[in-house]
Amino acid sequence: MINTSLPSDQATSTVAALTRALFGEQLAQLHEPWRKLFSTEPFRFREGLSPDERAALSYERLHLINEALEDPADFVADVERLAALHEWVGPVDAGLGTVASIHYNLFLGSLVDHASGPERDLGEFARLRRTGTFLCTEAGHGNSASQLETTATYDRTTGEFVLHTPRAAAAKFMPNTSSTGGPKSAVVAARLITDGKDRGVFLFLTRLSDDAGLPMPGVGIRRLPQTATAPVDHSVTSFDHVRLPYDALLQSDHGRLTPEGDFTSSIGSPRKRFLHSIGRVTAGKLCMSGYSLGVMRHALAVAVGHAHTRQTSGVSARGSVPLFAHRSHHAPLVDALATGYAATLLHRAAVRRWAQAPESERESGERFAAIAKGWITWRARAVMTECRERCGAQGLFLANGIAGQLAANEGTITAEGDNLVIWVKAAGEMLLGHFTPKEPHEAAPGDRDLGDPDFLQDLLAGIERIWHQRARTRLRSGKAGDPLNRWNATVTPALELVDAYAHAQAAQALLDAAAQAPDPEARRQLLLLHRLFALRRVAAHSGDLLAEGYLTNDQVRRLPDAAESAVEDLAPHAMTLTNGFAISDEVLLDHPINRPEGFDDALLPG
Repeated sequence: MINTSLPSDQATSTVAALTRALFGEQLAQLHEPWRKLFSTEPFRFREGLSPDERAALSYERLHLINEALEDPADFVADVERLAALHEWVGPVDAGLGTVASIHYNLFLGSLVDHASGPERDLGEFARLRRTGTFLCTEAGHGNSASQLETTATYDRTTGEFVLHTPRAAAAKFMPNTSSTGGPKSAVVAARLITDGKDRGVFLFLTRLSDDAGLPMPGVGIRRLPQTATAPVDHSVTSFDHVRLPYDALLQSDHGRLTPEGDFTSSIGSPRKRFLHSIGRVTAGKLCMSGYSLGVMRHALAVAVGHAHTRQTSGVSARGSVPLFAHRSHHAPLVDALATGYAATLLHRAAVRRWAQAPESERESGERFAAIAKGWITWRARAVMTECRERCGAQGLFLANGIAGQLAANEGTITAEGDNLVIWVKAAGEMLLGHFTPKEPHEAAPGDRDLGDPDFLQDLLAGIERIWHQRARTRLRSGKAGDPLNRWNATVTPALELVDAYAHAQAAQALLDAAAQAPDPEARRQLLLLHRLFALRRVAAHSGDLLAEGYLTNDQVRRLPDAAESAVEDLAPHAMTLTNGFAISDEVLLDHPINRPEGFDDALLPG
């Protein structure tokens, strides 16, 4: 679907440049294999399945992913390849995205990351003879995971651990541990107890079921009620004095235990040992962000395509026009396109930063990944909601690839750290020295143009400064001796600071992509996307920016017209911009909304 507003050769070149801007130089290596795999017949949408049948189908499809991997252990060690998988799996099977993320990143990734301990054969997991899952969260400890109550007590006499759930609140909550999908093993987060001493939370490799899929002795598994998100076999899991072999403990420098029961660690803090044990959660944040990106871009492609083909009345009684001809319909979609591009490019920056970070910058990379995860998954919800509405009743059908993915995206907002909680943590760190506001530009705002991308970036930096100052003022003026009350007074502007930082970083990533685009038309469109994205953000904070002298009265008055002009310039290129997402025709045409004949007769009443 090439935009006919440009000559075909120019349009092709522009689409290719936009795709390269979004997916980078490693498009063929990282993304194309998954794009091709999920375009094949086994991944087509199947109508009429129950939630349990959809869950079982996801596990069947997981084997197809595994067959496409030359070496699963190498795959999970490469966060860029892992995140790329998540960008393409969501539109075809949300449940598959969940179980694949758990098996490859959290389970197999944890085993690979702790390979410096006793030698362990990963063959049955790499060949998917056993599906892996990850048991950390407990019913009574969600966001306070470092306070987990499950224990693994070392028995010196037998050289075994005794894994135990001391009370109902300590049961592992929500992992996919049922018999659906066949035999399963897990890495279980539990307190290591040696000689009566609590050494902190470590991971233990644990068989949950035998080769027939039945629970192992002492393992209790109870299915949870159906959720509104991806159809997965969520369960509550508990352990009644389950004995594990010595090599069940995942060891590395953060904690080692000899067979004789002697414990050593290079890390003095039990909390830091726990964070090291669950280090895969940061990669998981990048994976969840990637999932949200994929379903967001897919929803945009469906909604923009539908708006170009669905006819409606014009302003007169004569004839009809595409839905997209109406500003009321296309303006929110063009805004959403700007967000989709900015979010994708922010994710690229976060993945690169984490993948390339030396040990001294790991903490900064973790914080950036957490901020990006919250911002991207929340933006995906907003964009997909808009796309669903713009498709009207058609957007409600699961077969059209938006409604089910929108519901499943709620899982990404909570998975690998609830968004609000990880942002609160990031906010505190930014206020305590891990963020320095950019100095304001020396030129008077009246001498600068709202069409200047550098001026817009300076205004976004101004929003950061405003909320940083407010949060710092609140923090300093709080009463001593009451830290909770002091933080409660600070947290609202502190969270606004995190949001301002995320917006500024996303806008900068979009501006950088425009500067690097070799195709002039692609560069122009990317700059327009940046302008619209930044102007919307500036307009939302124009009162503060005016009060602080970053904008003039006249500039504030011109903000709505400037944004409207950007929408007008971008609207004719909406199809080109969605074509830049490189979504395969096989996947798009699987949706009845995209087919000339719509739903098959078999799906219609009568």
